[in-house]
Amino acid sequence: MKDFNLMAILLNPEFSSMLLHGVKVTLLIALGSWMLAMALAVVLLALRFTPSGVAQKGVAAYVSYHRNVPTLVQMMLWYFGIASLLPAQFQSWLAEHSAEAVFAVIALGLCQAAYFSEDLRSGFRAVPPGQAEAARALGHSYLGAMRHVLMPQAVRNAIPALVNHSVSLFKNSSLAMAIGAAELTHAVKEVESRTFRAFESYLIATLIYLAISLLIMGLGAWLARRATLAAAR
Repeated sequence: MKDFNLMAILLNPEFSSMLLHGVKVTLLIALGSWMLAMALAVVLLALRFTPSGVAQKGVAAYVSYHRNVPTLVQMMLWYFGIASLLPAQFQSWLAEHSAEAVFAVIALGLCQAAYFSEDLRSGFRAVPPGQAEAARALGHSYLGAMRHVLMPQAVRNAIPALVNHSVSLFKNSSLAMAIGAAELTHAVKEVESRTFRAFESYLIATLIYLAISLLIMGLGAWLARRATLAAAR
């Protein structure tokens, strides 16, 4: 067994470059899928509040599917299944533009949107019913009341749950390794196979994931404090 030597990896230009590239791809996948998830979650939430029973049942089915099918299976379905149904020209274009990362973003974003929409719905349910009536009494339209009165309170109520699911989304970005995306876990696996230093390699990955997850949680706590102070004014 080799002696423990973390610097043998970190001070090697080739290995450190691989790790930095992995971190970059991981952050791009996490950020891209978070933006997709949040945008879609707002749409799902709006459909939930429509009087259409079909729309409400459609959203419920969407949420149920993504909450009960493993994220890894969904990612493989997109990359190995749905991608094969696309036109050959589009497949070639994707192959030249990091198809693995693109489909990882799509799969993670669509999956996480189900959780974000439920977080936002819970936030809305925690808003006192009188707030909507008060907003309408002050002359706000339905959209105005949603934008200026109800949505800010709902988002503030949902911040803790949204932060927790954002951390989960970031950690689940490691699943992209299964479809060949060159993210952090993939990079660490490559480093380990070249150096045969499994402990050091995966310790580095552990520390990086831990640091970024704590950073996200810290940012969430800061936002929650700011939102609470703003509401108290």
